[in-house]
Amino acid sequence: MATGDQERGVGDGKNRGNSYYQSSSPYYVENDEKHWTSWLVPMFVVANVAFFVVVMYVNNCPKNNLGFEGRCVARFLGRLSFEPLKENPLFGPSADTLEKLGALKWEEIVHGNQGWRLITCIWLHAGVIHLLANMLSLVFIGIRLEQQFGFIRVGLIYLLSGLGGSILSALFIQSGISVGASGALFGLLGAMLSELLTNWTIYTNKAAALITLVIIIAINLAVGILPHVDNFAHIGGFLTGFLLGFVLLLRPQFGWVGRSNLPAGAPVKSKHKAYQYVFWVIAVVLLIAGFSVGLVMLFRGENGNEHCSWCHYLSCVPTSKWHCGN
Repeated sequence: MATGDQERGVGDGKNRGNSYYQSSSPYYVENDEKHWTSWLVPMFVVANVAFFVVVMYVNNCPKNNLGFEGRCVARFLGRLSFEPLKENPLFGPSADTLEKLGALKWEEIVHGNQGWRLITCIWLHAGVIHLLANMLSLVFIGIRLEQQFGFIRVGLIYLLSGLGGSILSALFIQSGISVGASGALFGLLGAMLSELLTNWTIYTNKAAALITLVIIIAINLAVGILPHVDNFAHIGGFLTGFLLGFVLLLRPQFGWVGRSNLPAGAPVKSKHKAYQYVFWVIAVVLLIAGFSVGLVMLFRGENGNEHCSWCHYLSCVPTSKWHCGN
């Protein structure tokens, strides 16, 4: 997965009333608003790296590779060495090892009663390149969100978006395996977009922030039409995070946090605007409906492609340079 950091607008940094400009965000933040120390996102990074080391240890290429696809790569690493590049060009383990340790596989989930794979696949990666791309994206996006909104909300968005991506992926890709944190990362991108929309009134440079973020999201989703990239996990994670942003990332109106400093008798605005509550209700309803329908369809063994004949193009578009198979 490819993604990027979103610089959310610029400003002149001048004081306005009882507030100041926060250089990392394109809106004014009141003095009394709490800022968090990011620790959960770094822990997620450490956990992903640790899981990858465990996977490579279990993989044990020197012992288990039969040599049909060539020799193990970086043999000086011993049992942590990588599979031959013909088998895994991302410098990682074999597909059999990933499947054994919890990769997303439709047949095992539906017929093997292994629903836990919807979660475990989020913590597995196909190789060093895959891991580095996702962890750099997580650091750039996740730390800033956690500093602004705290570990509980960002953690929920990350995990639920990963689950949403896994569900959609399993509904439409029912052959082979899928691994990676990309669905969860796209959920953070989706949450950034909905956070901008639901807190629209406190932003400066709104159009610039929105256009930049939409371009970043569009580019990342476009990468998903390449073969061997699970764009359904990206889309499912993005939609889940987008809806969760309306639910979890509301900010009060400008002036609400510092209302205690107002003179007696001064009018006080409501904490949130009416449209924020409307977005919140719609998002909650869609989240409940989406997860319910998706899980029911999945465990009934239904194939999403039978209900949407063109949806397979969302994950792979065949060209003269490559084919998408089934």
